[in-house]
Amino acid sequence: MKKADIEEFFRRLEERNPDPRGELEYINPYTLLVAVVLSAQATDVGVNKATGPLFKVADTPQKMVALGEARLRDYIRTIGLFNTKAKNVIALSRMLIDAHGGAVPRDRAALETLPGVGRKTANVVLNIAFAEPTIAVDTHIFRVGNRTGLAPGKTPLAVEQKLEKAVPQKYKLHAHHWLILHGRYVCKARKPDCPSCVVNDLCGYKAKAL
Repeated sequence: MKKADIEEFFRRLEERNPDPRGELEYINPYTLLVAVVLSAQATDVGVNKATGPLFKVADTPQKMVALGEARLRDYIRTIGLFNTKAKNVIALSRMLIDAHGGAVPRDRAALETLPGVGRKTANVVLNIAFAEPTIAVDTHIFRVGNRTGLAPGKTPLAVEQKLEKAVPQKYKLHAHHWLILHGRYVCKARKPDCPSCVVNDLCGYKAKAL
């Protein structure tokens, strides 16, 4: 996609949704981190149903460790891979207490040392909790980047690096949310809703139905 088209692409997404927000519910950087870890291979809606009651009793690493793995499992039983995720949440909570004084670090490398936290999760936390202009490539952004021609790449990291270069600086903070929401509700996996897409004339998708 040409530079001028990319500028226009994001200008239109901003015009439609000037203040985009993630759909995971959280209270503070710690609960955001936990919610993102729980959201792997799960829907935000499903995670929010479980974390609503959970975060009422455990909204800090200290409270989560006190809750314990067995009781945490009961809260998140409806989420896929809940056994592994419960282990990771307790382990990362302990690590936050031991290595970071109970605070979530504002540093990608430090975040990636936490159990259950990869680059994508770290980028989400940095973007939402700390307003860093990071772009976390999930399945939606990977699809939109490739399908539209905005940032084609064979791996999430390749797409992320292309987006880092391509997205104009003034749009970087919200680019992550615009692309996720666009992929979730318009540029859907099975049947993209091309007629209602505000950027369909800029998109390189050959099979688009207008």
